[in-house]
This record gives sequence, C-alpha cells and structure tokens, in this order.
Amino acid sequence: MTEAARIRSVANQFAFAGEFARAERWGSGHIQESYCVECNADGAPRRYLLQRINQAVFHDVPALMENIRRVTEHVAEHVKGQPDAERRVLRLVATHDRRLWHEEPGGACWRAYQMIQGTWSFEAVESPEQAFEAARAFGEFQAMLADLPPPRLAETIPDFHNTPKRLAALEQTVAQDAVGRVASAQVEIEFALARRELAAVLVQGGLPERIVHNDTKLSNVLFDEASGRALCVIDLDTVMPGMAPCDFGDMARTATCSAAEDERDLTKVAMQLPLFEALLRGYVSAASGFLTHGETAVLGAAGKVITYEQGIRFLTDYLAGDRYYRVHREGQNLDRCRTQFALLASMEHQEAAMERLVRAICV
Repeated sequence: MTEAARIRSVANQFAFAGEFARAERWGSGHIQESYCVECNADGAPRRYLLQRINQAVFHDVPALMENIRRVTEHVAEHVKGQPDAERRVLRLVATHDRRLWHEEPGGACWRAYQMIQGTWSFEAVESPEQAFEAARAFGEFQAMLADLPPPRLAETIPDFHNTPKRLAALEQTVAQDAVGRVASAQVEIEFALARRELAAVLVQGGLPERIVHNDTKLSNVLFDEASGRALCVIDLDTVMPGMAPCDFGDMARTATCSAAEDERDLTKVAMQLPLFEALLRGYVSAASGFLTHGETAVLGAAGKVITYEQGIRFLTDYLAGDRYYRVHREGQNLDRCRTQFALLASMEHQEAAMERLVRAICV
C-alpha cells in the first residue's frame, strides 16, 4: 500500500465531516508523524490533524489518550462562554466506533484533532511581544489545570525532567560507547560532566507537583492571525505531573536563543535578555495566582537547568546512534547538543542580569 493510500484508509476511520479529499505532511516535530487532512463537507473544506503516535516513545497509548481527553475537556470547561472558546483548546475527533484512537492491523496507532482555523504557529520568536504572549498562554494553561480533579494524570514519559537521571543515562551511554561515537564528542562530554551540579537544582528543591506541559517551545502555541494574540496550547503528549519552573525553563531555552536548534556556527548562539524578560513577564502575569515563592525563586535557574538537560539528551541520543530524535543528516544530534551547550554558556554569562529580573518581576 502506498503512503497516500494508507493515510486515506486511516483517515476514513475517523468521524470527519465530509469525504476525504487530500492529505499532506504537516509540522516539524521530532517525535510524531503528522498529516493535514482535508475533507469536503457540503462544498466547504474541513481540515483535520491526523497523527501517528510514536509508540517507541509513548508505550501506553490508552494512558496517553486518556490524559489528553481529560486535559482538553477540562480546559474546554474553563474557556466555555469566553471569547474564541472554540479556538482556545484542542478538540479530539473520535473514530466511527467512538474510540479516541485507531489501531491498524499491524499495531500502529493514530489519533485526530480538529484543525483550529485562522491561526499561525512560529518556529522562532519575532518580537518581545510575541514572547510575552506565548509565555502568557503556557502560564494560563498551567493555571487552568491547577484544579483538575483526581486521579493523577499518567506519566507518559516517566522521569521526563529528572535531570540527574538524564545525566546518569549519559554516563552509562558514554561507558558503553555502543556505536563508537564517544571519541568524536569528548569536548561535549567534558562540558556536561563539569556542570553536574546543575542536575540537582530543581529536583531537590522541594517544589510542589503541578500539571505541566513539558514541551513549551513557541511552535506549540497557536496565534490568532488577525490580532497576534496567543490562542491555544497544542502538542499535549507530555502533559503530566511535573514542576512548573520546568515549563518556564524550556521557554527560556527555546525562545531566547538567537539561532536554530542545530546551528553549526556557534558564534550565532546567544541568550537574548530582552526576550527572557518578556517571557518572564508573560508567564508570571498568568501563573502568579498559584505559584509559590519557591517556584518563582528558581525561574532564572530553570532556564539553565533545562538547557543543560536538553543538551545532555541530544548528546546521549547521538552517542546511542540517534534512536530517539529524528535526524536528517549525519551528526545532527551532536550539532543540537553543541547549540544547547553554547546557549547554556551564554546564560551563565548573563546569570546576574537574569536573577535581577526575576527579583524585580516576581514580587
């Protein structure tokens, strides 16, 4: 079966409005395989996001999809009756037999969402105002989930932001050197091991457990095309229990960097302080109602910790043979690691300024 025929067959399992017309690959994520499906309904096109769930990463599909169902339904209740309520939350599309996902005979699992019309997403921050909006959206998302009733959400990736375990995994991978790449990454390995104290900053800080997004890059926020206001947080696979500052740290990691994630010219890599300030102001404007003093106190450090952790993850995957993150060229994960470590070095250089902003804004 061709790819086109397969996508059409899978799409036809879902209760889309109208008949299947076409599909095209969608997005730039590292993990999931996504398609934009267009259907014709009474002469008007309707668009849906069809995704193959990466079961090498997400082993428990029922738990994953139950998390997403609970989260989207809860957020929908929070925004009900507010302006643009229909566009402020992802909405799952069930299969014809009312399941949240479709499983092919070979075991591959697929899910579908309604496309949110009249929105844009961005790969890189274009202005402090945009950074503020994205951070406000993620802070609001955390705030809306603060009163999600029990039971506890499943951990779709256990120990996702357990930085000490990420460091231990790196050390084990270095010791094994299964694909013979350790010699080509000695500088990066030494950089990581020299900063091992960073690994414990958040996990040993006694921070309360929250429901967090865990992948707060700019492309996971949809912006209204007309107003530029952030509307909806997307990519909910890693929404699960965690620490609120980790989400802010990942924003600082992804939104303040002046270069692409796999930039080879490291002289282009720097943390942009005005964007950090905009993120901090946006996030606190929405999340201050539930954050503790202990959580706000580590927001500056969180950027360093999560940047360090992500660099370790890219390095570990490179040394293990590129088994987790999709790569499009040889050495791409090592380039991604180098970019993270260059960004971390820039954050270290500006640490005093970052902490002054935290003290001034988080009062």
